[in-house]
Amino acid sequence: MARELYSVDQVAELLGLHVRTVRNYVRDGRLNAVRIGKQYRISREDLETFTGHPDVLPERDTVRTERHVEVSSIVQVDAISRADADRMSSLLMGATAHRREDMRPLRVETAYDEERARMKVVVLGDLAASAELLRLIEPLVGANDD
Repeated sequence: MARELYSVDQVAELLGLHVRTVRNYVRDGRLNAVRIGKQYRISREDLETFTGHPDVLPERDTVRTERHVEVSSIVQVDAISRADADRMSSLLMGATAHRREDMRPLRVETAYDEERARMKVVVLGDLAASAELLRLIEPLVGANDD
C-alpha cells in the first residue's frame, strides 16, 4: 500500500502557512517528515497527527468541484510614521481576527521600512473579504480620487 505524501509547499497551502514556517516545524521536530533527496515529504498520517484534525486534508481521490478564487494584494504606503503604521497594522489584524467562522480565511502581513518611512500590507484571501479589508485602508492613509 502506497503512503500518501505531501510536499512542504502542499502542506503550507493546506494549512494556510508560509513554507518557511512548515520547514521550521519539520526541523524543530514538531512535524514528522522524511527527507527524499533534498526535499521533505510529510505523510498524511503525520499531518493528521500534527493538526489533530483529519478533516483538514482533502478527501483522497476527490476532485475539487467548487471553484476557488483567491486575491493576492500588496499595498504600499509611503511617507508614513512608525506610529501610524503600527496603528494601521493593529486595525487590520483586528479586523482579520474578528471574522465570522463561516467566512473564508483572510491572511494579512505588514512590514515597515523605517529608513524609507514605507509600509507594505500583503492581503491574501477571497475576493469579497480582500475588498472589504482594502476599503479599510483608504481612510487610514487619507487617499483620495485625484
